Amino acid sequence: MVRPCPDPGAATKTVTDDRRSVRLRLLETSDLHMFLRGWNYYQAEKDHGVGLAHIATLIRAARDETPNCLLFDNGDTCQGSPVGDFMAGGKGGEAAHPMIRAMNLLGYDAATIGNHEFNYGLSFLREQLKDAAFPLVCSNVTLCNGAPLLPSSVVLEREVIDNRGEKCCLRIGVIGFVPPQIMVWDAIHLHQQVMVMDMVDAARQIVPELRTRCDLIVALCHCGISAEPRQGGEENAALYLAEIEGIDALLLGHTHHVFPGVHHDDLPGVDAVAGTLHDVPAVMPGFWGSHLGVIDLMLRQTEGGWICEDFQVEARPVCRREDGHAHALVPEDPAIIQEVQPEHEATMAWMDEPVGWTSTSLNSWFTFLGSDPCLALVNAAQLAFARPLLAGTEWENLPLLSAAAPFLAGAMATDAFVNIPVGELTIRDLVSIYPFANTLSVVRCSGAELREWLERSATVFNHVMPEQEMAQLLLNPVPPVYTFDVIMGDAISGALTYTIDISSPRRYCEQGRLVDSSARRIHDLCLDGRPVEDGQMFAVVTNNYRASGGGHFPGTGRDRVIVTTHEHNRDLLVRYVRRQGCLLQPHAGNGWRFRPLPFDATVCIDLPISASIAASQRGDLTFMEPVEGGSRYRVGRPHFYT
Repeated sequence: MVRPCPDPGAATKTVTDDRRSVRLRLLETSDLHMFLRGWNYYQAEKDHGVGLAHIATLIRAARDETPNCLLFDNGDTCQGSPVGDFMAGGKGGEAAHPMIRAMNLLGYDAATIGNHEFNYGLSFLREQLKDAAFPLVCSNVTLCNGAPLLPSSVVLEREVIDNRGEKCCLRIGVIGFVPPQIMVWDAIHLHQQVMVMDMVDAARQIVPELRTRCDLIVALCHCGISAEPRQGGEENAALYLAEIEGIDALLLGHTHHVFPGVHHDDLPGVDAVAGTLHDVPAVMPGFWGSHLGVIDLMLRQTEGGWICEDFQVEARPVCRREDGHAHALVPEDPAIIQEVQPEHEATMAWMDEPVGWTSTSLNSWFTFLGSDPCLALVNAAQLAFARPLLAGTEWENLPLLSAAAPFLAGAMATDAFVNIPVGELTIRDLVSIYPFANTLSVVRCSGAELREWLERSATVFNHVMPEQEMAQLLLNPVPPVYTFDVIMGDAISGALTYTIDISSPRRYCEQGRLVDSSARRIHDLCLDGRPVEDGQMFAVVTNNYRASGGGHFPGTGRDRVIVTTHEHNRDLLVRYVRRQGCLLQPHAGNGWRFRPLPFDATVCIDLPISASIAASQRGDLTFMEPVEGGSRYRVGRPHFYT
């Protein structure tokens, strides 16, 4: 750990020996999402691939290797696991937030915030951060009254050991950025509360002046890497930030990727092996505590100041994944375990609370093959809550629909699926179905927009081509699984049914832009057996993220929202199950199916090991071969073939 500099003026003293050099190590965590322990709260079992307690062991080892280390966090820290929701629900008592306590224990030097820090509102955010023993920065968000939400920058003055074993001082400027899309994703909390600036524009304002006060600048960028042409307001602006003169290192996050790594091969300006963006060292450490980001800067002092002569970048994993299992590479840090144990145990007790019973198994293995009982349950709960909200309003006579998307359906890892057997239902089970702290909203859209909404959802499927000898994968791995909205009706509005034609090219790209106006995947769209007309109007229940325009879905956006609530979708789900008592087989009239292919093709899907027994009992799946973490199956009748 680097100690504060006792003589700040020493940082600017020049030396006659121009061979003085310093190896400065930057360590990064990002997207911890409140995974403090190596524990799967959804399955109530150990997980060797996640958790700050595992990362802490890597941090201590990295510090032992070199005397000059700085530790940073890049946001999305205190939301995302059941412990985070437990704390946000006011169940944690008066003690400081457990993640902040753990970070204080590890001696973080500075941090920024991510988009998910806003999920619980500004009051909770301020309360959570007040106990931090390290500075927090955010360079592109201000309050509407002009005051800063957090300082836009900080200069860390640190005493380091040079190549001759002598002490000298470095001034490290730290800036931080969050995607401007927070104004869409958390509009219910942020509208008329804060203002957000484009990340690149904010950096151009801050960096030149900051550079006069420090020897190097580290940018904590809660964003990913995109090579799309810059238009302003980008969500993933790291590549553009790297072009700003004066930034010496980029610590990235948000997209949950590992960099250096294969996700960004062949992008212009990106060296995915060396770990650079436009020759600036950059690192991204995965998610949930899967990796520790490490950048080693080899600095040399000259008469003009410190310069970076060389660097090394790596992302150190906490586990090795093989055959669908995480094999630990490091143990958990006992000090972190002890520090967060009270909240860990309290969360486990809360999640064990029974809420009902299910007479049918609930899993997300086959979400992309048709009717999904988990999504049917979420939609039923949302519809039951929303219908009374519209009573007595100008919208009460609109057909009411509900949109829900999967969360744990292979998005985070090969074993990240819902798997609830027949029997008692607990809060843990419902949290695994709906793990995020969204709130319920209702939008008004036309039949034409409803059809486009479903077209956007169908982007998760690959375009199956004719005359291909090789098997073709059903799913496009790029779009997040939570962009697959399934829309349903209820007994009053009637069942919504439609078919998806994957022999057609996609109409929208992964970012939600219209890319082929001639393409049509959605057909036979009917409500209660009658075709949906373009001019017909609907009320659609969803969450605040989607309603505000998150994911760029047609029919959404702030101008389409007719109802907003502070009710969490998952809380509504819990209350719905309590009222029902016993869940029966979901109504089969609602839903979608694939349109038969007009040609012969072999379409396949990869499923986890845990799905093997259920898959073998389905008549529409035929085992093909083993794959990493599971098996590959041919998808047959009745899906694509008449």
